[in-house]
Amino acid sequence: MSTPEPGTPADAPEPVPTSVPTSVPTSVPTSAPDRRALISDAAIALVASGGLRSLTHRAVDGAAGLPAGSTSYYFRTRAALVGACYRRLAELDLADFEEDARTPGPWDRDTAARALGALLHRWLTGGRERQLARFELSLEAARTPEAAPELLRAGLAVRARAAGLLGALGADRPDERAALLAAWTDGLLYDRLAGALAGTRPAPDPAELASTARLMIDAALAAP
Repeated sequence: MSTPEPGTPADAPEPVPTSVPTSVPTSVPTSAPDRRALISDAAIALVASGGLRSLTHRAVDGAAGLPAGSTSYYFRTRAALVGACYRRLAELDLADFEEDARTPGPWDRDTAARALGALLHRWLTGGRERQLARFELSLEAARTPEAAPELLRAGLAVRARAAGLLGALGADRPDERAALLAAWTDGLLYDRLAGALAGTRPAPDPAELASTARLMIDAALAAP
């Protein structure tokens, strides 16, 4: 029996089932980490376009362009597949967070507001589908206890990064402030993407989002 590579989930079986081809098309990444990212990205796209009902192992195989059975080899259960989506969403969101927070000059409230405004604009435009999938998948954790720990880990990672940035702005209890800011950010994203008036709103405006972000940052830092 081979030794699993580091980071291999417990639900991935050791031997490759005889029904799963061991070769893949040359256009498909062949390393396990790349394959897991490919599967997770395909699953996220399916959830964004068709909701949770569209998330099946067979559908992910097709969307990812992988041989039948590939998704179930890496993520045996639906809960494992949902967990992979949470991890990938957190990875991509944190990468966006880091890119928009990477600004020259001192880190002050104006700089933080511009960075958060840029992040919101990114998630309301190019990252729109990913955020819709995140909201859909969050509901799955409320119904499926096995999926909840992965969602918790993903949420804590994002909040920890936000707490660090708020701490740099002088927040006395940065973890609590970050929890507030994350809740308000989620609320704004949901309202703009899926709320009752989402279809009537104009295109996201970076300046307006930066102004809104400044209000949220000021309120988080002023909270008792």
